[in-house]
Amino acid sequence: MKYFADINVMPMKALLDPQGKAVTGSMRNLGLAEIENIRIGKHITLEIEAPNKEIATAKIDDACKKLLCNQIMEFYEFELREA
Repeated sequence: MKYFADINVMPMKALLDPQGKAVTGSMRNLGLAEIENIRIGKHITLEIEAPNKEIATAKIDDACKKLLCNQIMEFYEFELREA
């Protein structure tokens, strides 16, 4: 069975996000000061072929831990749905 995954990788809340801070500053310069605390991360989509949802979930979790996310600085979450 084929599944689609939407993965969000974000910087850990305890760490500074220089990109987010720069964009937050730019919002003020654009007259959008009410927008604050921007955090910038990655959104990843993928397809996986697996016998069932549990195996697909385990494989995606493994891919996130081994390659897609630096767990020292980032955290991830994902949604899985059938194709």
